[in-house]
Amino acid sequence: MGEAMLSDLLTEILIPVAAVIGIVFSVVQWLLVSRVKLSSDRQQPSNSGKNGYSDYLIEEEEGINDQNVVVKCAEIQNAISEGATSFLFTEYQYVGIFMIAFAVLVFLFLGSVESFSTKSQPCTYSKDKLCKPALFNAIFSTVSFLLGAITSLFSGYLGMKIATYANARTTLEARKGVGKAFITAFRSGAVMGFLLAANGLLVLYIIINLFKLYYGDDWEGLFEAITGYGLGGSSMALFGRVGGGIYTKAADVGADLVGKVERNIPEDDPRNPAVIADNVGDNVGDIAGMGSDLFGSYAESSCAALVVASISSFGINHDFTAMCFPLLISSMGIIVCLITTLFATDFFEIKAVKEIEPALKNQLIISTALMTIGIAFVSWIALPSSFTIFNFGAQKHVKNWELFFCVAIGLWAGLVIGFVTEYFTSNAYSPVQDVADSCRTGAATNVIFGLALGYKSVIIPIFAIAISIFVSFSLAAMYGIAVAALGMLSTIATGLAIDAYGPISDNAGGIAEMAGMSHRIRERTDALDAAGNTTAAIGKGFAIGSAALVSLALFGAFVSRAAISTVDVLTPKVFIGLIVGAMLPYWFSAMTMKSVGSAALKMVEEVRRQFNTIPGLMEGTTKPDYATCVKISTDASIKEMIPPGALVMLTPLIVGTFFGVETLSGVLAGALVSGVQIAISASNTGGAWDNAKKYIEAGASEHARTLGPKGSDPHKAAVIGDTIGDPLKDTSGPSLNILIKLMAVESLVFAPFFARHGGLLFKIF
Repeated sequence: MGEAMLSDLLTEILIPVAAVIGIVFSVVQWLLVSRVKLSSDRQQPSNSGKNGYSDYLIEEEEGINDQNVVVKCAEIQNAISEGATSFLFTEYQYVGIFMIAFAVLVFLFLGSVESFSTKSQPCTYSKDKLCKPALFNAIFSTVSFLLGAITSLFSGYLGMKIATYANARTTLEARKGVGKAFITAFRSGAVMGFLLAANGLLVLYIIINLFKLYYGDDWEGLFEAITGYGLGGSSMALFGRVGGGIYTKAADVGADLVGKVERNIPEDDPRNPAVIADNVGDNVGDIAGMGSDLFGSYAESSCAALVVASISSFGINHDFTAMCFPLLISSMGIIVCLITTLFATDFFEIKAVKEIEPALKNQLIISTALMTIGIAFVSWIALPSSFTIFNFGAQKHVKNWELFFCVAIGLWAGLVIGFVTEYFTSNAYSPVQDVADSCRTGAATNVIFGLALGYKSVIIPIFAIAISIFVSFSLAAMYGIAVAALGMLSTIATGLAIDAYGPISDNAGGIAEMAGMSHRIRERTDALDAAGNTTAAIGKGFAIGSAALVSLALFGAFVSRAAISTVDVLTPKVFIGLIVGAMLPYWFSAMTMKSVGSAALKMVEEVRRQFNTIPGLMEGTTKPDYATCVKISTDASIKEMIPPGALVMLTPLIVGTFFGVETLSGVLAGALVSGVQIAISASNTGGAWDNAKKYIEAGASEHARTLGPKGSDPHKAAVIGDTIGDPLKDTSGPSLNILIKLMAVESLVFAPFFARHGGLLFKIF
């Protein structure tokens, strides 16, 4: 079999060191961002011409260097930050109650498997050995669930704080040039990306080592208890994504429909009462929600790989270095992403607007290329030359180079999904330009073209996922699929940096408009935002693709743990689960879409009321009542996030308990197959409509100018399309990937209970 070149002691040192490097790097990036002062003191011009501009301000050039602009920016940033913080605290109070209640459920269900016994039990996979008692497995699973949940909430909160800290600073830097603004926004995104990746890795590493003190040689029980970490991470992400998504889109739809379509005022105009709520929404939905979501994916793919490895030769032979292969991939990912980030912030300068999008795309290409080399190195030093992997009851012989291919194919499939997403959602390419062109004949044709684009955009990503599943399963069974998912997420720090950059730039543009800054600054922030829009779509593509692989790996671990030999679709028990599971993403989407619709309805009525009843509002002599709009979004999202959350969390419990593990395996397969398709099409349709609107507004090409300007009929049709797409791309679509992952990881955590006591209805009849 051979031994790994890397010693266990060195593994114990390298993983936390990589995590600490990630944290230190993010602190350094934050300190660099904090050099931009939000005060009205006149900044000293520096002589460096870096990023294509000297540091004189546009206002000085135009003779309107009003120091009040800086004060206004600071005030607006403060209002956005306060709104986002108060929403997250309100949300976390409700989620905290759920977290404690669900932790009790985890303990009761898992403890009751052996009637809360404190005696050692025969192991599930090695009956000749004794494993730790069921009661302690229940306790440790509950603790890891709570730790995963807290880390997820912390990730979301940190991301939001960083984004609200950076938005006004990005606006102020835009006075010096687009390059300066880009670096500020990107560095802020990097702070979030590296903190999240490093925290996720460090907490998981610490949990494994602490649990090992009790479990000792019982690695089967140890890593089964660790799966609670993934469940905690994803369950919090669900509420963050749904709650944040409802908040942001209720405000966005309300602001757009009344402001742009009815009143013909620009986006982010300070006269619009919903404008602060809209900017708060960018932070609680796109930043806090995305942070929790990708942390959940990372935690689950690591847990799925560790569970399968624990019952393979790595676990049986207690080979700690090979066991930590998933964590070593993540550690290498942090180092690779650190080097990649320097390409955007230090090695190359952005000198013109047209260089922004290529710079962001290069981040993906560079990180993928470097990570391929990194994976090869880790596979070479951390794995024995050959070993066995658990494959549904048998042990499959695998070589270390085969595992390298599994991780690499996941990594490159992620890049393919990213670029296909970009092709279908960027206004630089024909699909979005065709959607924009269809606005000539009104909103109806715009909607038809947008829906067709979304459906078509599913084809290549599904082939990419299918090929990576086939290759990785052929090479290394379910463990291969788990590490392929981890490969896709190995560059999570760069992915999140690119993703967080979008909402920060969006907020920066909003602040520039509200502070009354010159049109040239707004043009620069709009250019940053347009690039960010596309990268946000790429980020969602990554999240959905990795969710498909993660949930399949978790599904495989669940089937093994529940002792199901084969999942036979022709069995009625399985088929009814399959067809119900395929329906669940539609039910879930209906709930979230309707929630956005009803919240937006209240928002539209409130914005209309203020325009109609507050004298001087349209003239700009009176301030609108921003607080009421913020309250409408907050109340709606808190109330409306509970039913979709309950649907996802209760389905596996009800199906597993009453119908048994075979029906539940059908439900998981059905939800996975249908959920991935809807998620990709919803995200890309919404992204295309948004960028079609921006294409018309920017008027950068001859074709775009024939459709404009703002306020023209084609532009109004594009705004309606964008408004329909908002809940698709920012609420339903991104939340669906959590649905498929969360149901799978929950089924895995509760598998011992379902295998022992599940299927009550079939036992009675």
